Amino acid sequence: MHTTPRWLDAEEERAWLAYVDFSTLLADYLHRQLRRDAGMTHADYSLLSHLSSAPDQALGMSELARRLKITRSRLTHAVNRLCEAGLVDRSEDPADGRGQLAVLTDEGLTLLERAAPGHVEAVRRAVFDALTPDQVRQLADIGETISEALHRVEATETDPAVLPWRRR
Repeated sequence: MHTTPRWLDAEEERAWLAYVDFSTLLADYLHRQLRRDAGMTHADYSLLSHLSSAPDQALGMSELARRLKITRSRLTHAVNRLCEAGLVDRSEDPADGRGQLAVLTDEGLTLLERAAPGHVEAVRRAVFDALTPDQVRQLADIGETISEALHRVEATETDPAVLPWRRR
């Protein structure tokens, strides 16, 4: 059965292209800022940040992969690299004898605390300084609405095993 595509109208296309443009520019800007000022990638910053806000600054590898939306294999490589740098340790998960925890080290926390002010300033400069308080609320509402819609679509249309954070 052939159906006609539901093409974007002019305003939808404008919104979509603006999103693609600013999301690409923002990701590159934040990556460059963290590389220049802290010697780390945005992905590493996100990983360390998730660990810093977890109880005991530790998360199971599967949970960390889910939060970061990456494959467990990619997470394993990242955690191994961060372990070699002394920023993260691995330990057995006492709640799951087969699982492992990624644990933020004191050095990892120190690096994150050193990087955070510059990173937050870069986020503020690139995003929040350009928006009114009403636009910030709209951006939060839009982001939450789209995330919820994607979770619903994934739950009904996608085999959970194909989600990146469920793959090995």
